[in-house]
Amino acid sequence: MRLQGKYVQPVVMAGIMAFLMTAFITWLNLGFRPDFVWLWLKAFIVAWPLASGAAFIAGPVTPRITLAILRAAERLR
Repeated sequence: MRLQGKYVQPVVMAGIMAFLMTAFITWLNLGFRPDFVWLWLKAFIVAWPLASGAAFIAGPVTPRITLAILRAAERLR
C-alpha cells in the first residue's frame, strides 16, 4: 500500500499540534520541574493518537463549517 497525503497530512499536523499543546499545558500546570520532559512526553504519547483520530473525524466536516462561517461573515458586512 502506497502512502497518500490525505492520510499522512492529518497525522503530521496532529503531531505538531499535540507536541506544542502538551508542552504548553504541562508547563502551565506543573512549571519546569526536574521531571518536566518525562511528564510532557507521557502526555504527548497519549495526545498524538487521539489528536490524529480527531483530525480524521474533523477533516471532512471542517470545509463545510469554514464555508458556513465565511458566508455568515459576508452577510454581516
